[in-house]
Amino acid sequence: MILYGLVDGDVHTRKVKYRPRTCFLMTQLGGTVPEEVDSVRQDLRRLLDTHDIALIDANSEITGRDFLIKIWNMIVAVPLAIAIVHKDMPTTTQCNVFYEVGIAQSLGKETLVIKTKEAKVPSDFVRTEYIEYGEDFDQKIAKYLTYFFERAEYFVTVADQLENNPLASIDYLRRAYLITGDEARREEAEKIIESGIPEGRAKPA
Repeated sequence: MILYGLVDGDVHTRKVKYRPRTCFLMTQLGGTVPEEVDSVRQDLRRLLDTHDIALIDANSEITGRDFLIKIWNMIVAVPLAIAIVHKDMPTTTQCNVFYEVGIAQSLGKETLVIKTKEAKVPSDFVRTEYIEYGEDFDQKIAKYLTYFFERAEYFVTVADQLENNPLASIDYLRRAYLITGDEARREEAEKIIESGIPEGRAKPA
């Protein structure tokens, strides 16, 4: 997968430190966070823990550098991005959240929107299936995570069928590796890379 810098649009050449089985959370972090958002976050963390999926957000690390680039780097590194929206979130915060959802989707990440009652989503997302926080929240998240892990199996199948397109095959294996953490998928991708290096070119570091 070719990545392009968020600010300058140039090809991103820095090494990406991937975070398999990790979810990037997009929601209100500062100011007066609605109590229901905290409740959703706690329940989500509990459910993700049962599937050995770590939960991180923009406050999980401090870089001392550009905040938006930090978020972009974190989204690049994970397989899953989940947004929580609430009717009492400031408009600017909701804009930021949905902008980050757009970044995640453009990078091929699995995404999910969780909304509380009366929270509205932008018109561009009206076709997006979301989960509403309520009594059946646990069951809905469980169903979603079943679908999430099935995606890894699908990615491996597609990778196997792309013998004539090694770049796409590598990318599907990378996505499967991020979802499951299965080192075998990463090793398969490395073998494809090694077999496709033209003579006279340096091997990747």
